[in-house]
Amino acid sequence: MRVPMTEYLLIDLDTERWICRVCAHDFGDARGNYKEGTLVYDRDPQEIHPPVIDPEKYEFTFSPDPTFCRILEFYCPTCGTQIEAEYLPPGHPPTVDMLWDIDSLREKWEAHGGNPEEVVNYGPGENAETDLSARFDSVSAHSHSHSHADNSEGH
Repeated sequence: MRVPMTEYLLIDLDTERWICRVCAHDFGDARGNYKEGTLVYDRDPQEIHPPVIDPEKYEFTFSPDPTFCRILEFYCPTCGTQIEAEYLPPGHPPTVDMLWDIDSLREKWEAHGGNPEEVVNYGPGENAETDLSARFDSVSAHSHSHSHADNSEGH
């Protein structure tokens, strides 16, 4: 069973691997950090955010100072799709932005009974959906408690 996790990443619960949703590249153990299986481009932030005012005349130019900030871009090594980008101080390791309880994820999808790739309809393609909360409200047997505001429109 393959569960979409982001626009470009899924977890294959049978093999417990992170997989590219575009080309099926294997990024590694789904119990670990997918970023370890990506290509990383360490960008000078001034390439992305060029100075707005003349840096020869002004100390602060509305552009991030590369001695305080760097931008890491994470790419699929097979298809070149950009998976993630993050702003970090120089020398800081890439963040671990997703750690999943694979056993619980598998249990929830088995209880749901549907095909996650059909139910979770966002990601590459024209038929992307962004609000998935309604899909899981009926299966809400998970350990997090969410307070939902009463909405008279039924959303």
